[in-house]
Amino acid sequence: MGLSGRKVAQVDIKCNVDVFLGLLRDRPHNLSKIAPDHILGCELQEGEWGAIGSIVLWNYKIDGKTVASKQVLEAINEKQKSITYTPAEGDAMLQIYKSLKAHVQVRENGEAKSVTWTLEYEKINEDVPDPNALIDLACNVTKVIENHLLK
Repeated sequence: MGLSGRKVAQVDIKCNVDVFLGLLRDRPHNLSKIAPDHILGCELQEGEWGAIGSIVLWNYKIDGKTVASKQVLEAINEKQKSITYTPAEGDAMLQIYKSLKAHVQVRENGEAKSVTWTLEYEKINEDVPDPNALIDLACNVTKVIENHLLK
């Protein structure tokens, strides 16, 4: 078992991929209304919604526990329809992971549409679990968002 790793999960969706990505990029504060069982809150701490370098404080439930996580919107790639987040300095995740990047990418190929979540990480030691619960949370929230956007 290594300290560095990568977790990838793809979720097929039926909703509009641009609307889905726009929600994550520009209006993540709406997720607490859309997926209240998973996302408890999302507050802008610094910068502007959807701007590279902005810092967002997420409050979410994972494995039955409430977690607060400060994330920096590190990159937006309009051509590849992707967003990258990293923990902000002082984030609790940095106590167990030396590094952690979350990438979300939406794809559309004819009728086929999908959301791919990728977590790249380096644990501080072998005792730290892989971020399986985080990738599961991302997949669960993806389905809730899809259902909301299809209403």
